[in-house]
Amino acid sequence: MDNKNLILAIVCSVAILFTFQFVSERLYPKPAVPPPSQTAAPAHTGTGSGAPPAPASEQGAVPAAAGAGGVPAPTGVGATESRSEVLTGSPRVHIQTPSLHGSIALVGGRIDDVTLVNYRETIDPNSPEIVLFSPQGSPDAYFSEHGWVSPGGAVPVPGPTTRWTADNDTLRVDQPVTLSWDNGRGLIFKRTYAVDDRYMFTLHQTVENTGAEPVSLLPYGLISRFGTPPTSGFFILFEGPLGVFDGTLQEVSYKDLREKGVITHKTTGGWIGITDKYWLSALIPDQQQPVTARFVFQRAGGIDQFQVDYVGAPETVAPGATIDSETRLFSGAKVVTLIDEYGSRYNITRFDLAIDWGWFYFLTRPMFYALNWLHGLVGNFGVAILLLTVAIKLVFFPLANKSYRAMSQMRKLQPEMQKLRERFADDKMRLNQEMMALYKREKVNPASGCLPIVIQIPVFFALYKVLFVTIEMRHAPFFGWIHDLSAPDPTSVFNAFGLIPWTPPQFLMIGAWPLIMGATMWAQQKLNPQPPDPIQAKMFMILPVVFTFMLAHFPAGLVIYWTWNNLLSIIQQWVIMKRMGVKV
Repeated sequence: MDNKNLILAIVCSVAILFTFQFVSERLYPKPAVPPPSQTAAPAHTGTGSGAPPAPASEQGAVPAAAGAGGVPAPTGVGATESRSEVLTGSPRVHIQTPSLHGSIALVGGRIDDVTLVNYRETIDPNSPEIVLFSPQGSPDAYFSEHGWVSPGGAVPVPGPTTRWTADNDTLRVDQPVTLSWDNGRGLIFKRTYAVDDRYMFTLHQTVENTGAEPVSLLPYGLISRFGTPPTSGFFILFEGPLGVFDGTLQEVSYKDLREKGVITHKTTGGWIGITDKYWLSALIPDQQQPVTARFVFQRAGGIDQFQVDYVGAPETVAPGATIDSETRLFSGAKVVTLIDEYGSRYNITRFDLAIDWGWFYFLTRPMFYALNWLHGLVGNFGVAILLLTVAIKLVFFPLANKSYRAMSQMRKLQPEMQKLRERFADDKMRLNQEMMALYKREKVNPASGCLPIVIQIPVFFALYKVLFVTIEMRHAPFFGWIHDLSAPDPTSVFNAFGLIPWTPPQFLMIGAWPLIMGATMWAQQKLNPQPPDPIQAKMFMILPVVFTFMLAHFPAGLVIYWTWNNLLSIIQQWVIMKRMGVKV
């Protein structure tokens, strides 16, 4: 096998992937979100018996959907006010923790206002906090709701318009808040909210029966999102509704859910939620109790509405007795170590899959933890990438050495190979036989030069995944002009790296690091044996230019890795060639 052909095949494969990505984004753009309607429309029930149930109300019970147990559906009310207007226009319990700001609506008892204290919209520390949850009636409403369902609507239960009474005006880490409501027919509902210093809410609900008849109720939880959120559109990252059911991860894209309407799963243990690139909201029911979980879509009032929910088994509260239910809600940033810690602390089945590690899970996670450990030592993720690259080179040093020796031998044999080509120019079969005989006589394996490339490919994609999906890399600085390793190099040679007051179009944003990478790739090519075919040689000469333009739009951390890896390879290969007496 000719290593040059292998490299060419790899380059073509990468080019095809990126061409497909580029073309698909233009031929099949994401659907525009329709303008919000000012009035609600009846829920669309195009999914038959599995359609979402009607909205809950205090006066009547929620009709049960097939297999759903009567979980409330999105109400279909579009945005009518700004977010701040909605928040100031309703009574609320404030949320104040080291990691979260926000509030809980006393009307409806929803957690519908959450911002992340430690994360900003841009690298400017004074930019606004990331907004995760927003109340219904505001643009891009996104909230969580918990409660009880009454089978057949036998008794009034709390709903979106229920006015709760709070025992405190602020929820803090060391200060839970309890909401209370009496349905006037013998049932007293209480809901206690607690939160830790990061992103986990614990909700403890009780129902006391002061009446004369037993009552059956089912606990539920839901997360509802209005409008189709923008996604990055990259094939290596999933964004949308997802969950773990009986130990298996299920991901449903917004497009697929829009087509199917309702998807139901029965499970014991696991979780269900909605993920963005860096943020997650997830319902975590009792891990020992069976639940029915759903992904739900409906379109009402001209707006797309996505919901994930679950309903537990029926519980009967006898006269004079009390039943309770405890569940959790994660609402925050997908910090890897924190996600793992929560999964271990609360025995949440496969909570680690909330982060999209991809097919190379076995390689991507260890790579992240290695980077994270090195970052703890040096305090800079960019330096950690450089150190990890050195460690990877040391691990594969024997294989790389063998490969570079073979390549040096191939370079030494080039004069003899050229003589054979001239001698048997008209007899390709004889030429191949003589070439193979030469390789055998000199004990050279022409395929051994493939090893560095083969080794580098999975490492490259695993590191790309780590840089792209982990929030730890978001806004992580390096040195100089690189303030965010997860974003492309912000400079461009076409405006003299900022000296010319002009912003080039995106495809001309070729920064300093991509140029350095291209130069190291060109230098490495000069050390390798040249292809015998003149056309092939010319093609490989332009590869550094192609890779420079292509990687210019990759995360800067990945370009820095590739550049540093090239430099280390050049040094290693140069030393081997000098020792073997090969002219450099």
